[in-house]
Amino acid sequence: MPPRVVTEVGIKPIAPELWLVETPLRFRGIEVGRRMTVVRLASGSLLIHSPAPLTAELREALAQVGEVRFVVPASSMHGHLFMEEYQAAYPAAELFSAPGLDRKRKDLAFAGLLGSAPDPAWSHDLDQAAVLGHRFVTEIAFLHRSSGTLIVGDLCFRIGESAPRPMRAVARATGAYDQARPTPMFRLGVRNRIAARRSLDRVLSWDFDRVVLGHGEPIETGGPSALRDAYAWLR
Repeated sequence: MPPRVVTEVGIKPIAPELWLVETPLRFRGIEVGRRMTVVRLASGSLLIHSPAPLTAELREALAQVGEVRFVVPASSMHGHLFMEEYQAAYPAAELFSAPGLDRKRKDLAFAGLLGSAPDPAWSHDLDQAAVLGHRFVTEIAFLHRSSGTLIVGDLCFRIGESAPRPMRAVARATGAYDQARPTPMFRLGVRNRIAARRSLDRVLSWDFDRVVLGHGEPIETGGPSALRDAYAWLR
C-alpha cells in the first residue's frame, strides 16, 4: 500500500482515501476556480475526477498516494480538459467519457462510457448516477461511500466570503452566496423536469453529508438539505 502522508502543497486530504486539488479558472474575466478530486480505491489505484493540469509537482504528489488508473469527467462540459495529459503520462490509465464527450474529444482514447451504474473497477468504493433532463449535458454524480461524500461538477456551486469580490457579487445576484445553487445557465438548460427530479431523487437517496463541488466552497455537512434546497424549483 502506498504511503499515506502527502507532503506536496496543492493536494489536500479531506477524508480517508480522498483528496482535493484546487486550481484557478477564469470565466468571463472573473476568477471562479475549479476543483479536482482524487479517490484511492480499495485496490490502491487512484481515480481522478475532473483532472487539473498535470504539473510536475502534482504528478509527484499523486505518486505518493497511489497509481493513477482511471480518469473521469463530470460531464461533456466539465472536467475533460487536461485528460490528454494524463493519457500521455500514465499509459496504463483508462479514460472514461461522459455522455457526448466521446464525440467532442475524438483526440482521446476512451475505455468506456459513464452512465448510471458504476464500473466494476470502482463499484466497491463509488456509486454513480446520470443526472438526466438537461438539454445540453448529462452530468455524472459520484458518491464516495466510505466518507459519505457526493462529488459533482456543475450540478451546483457555492460562493462564500473567501471568494474574490467580483465572484461574491455574482453569487449574491444569482442567490448562490453561501448556499448551493445551480448556475443560471445550467438551470435554464433543464428541459425535462420529471427526468431531472427522478435523477436527483436517486442522488438524494444516497448516504452522504459532504458535497465536493466543481466550483466554489465544498459543503462539509448538511449536503442533502443543501442539494434539496438548490433544486426546490423542480418540485
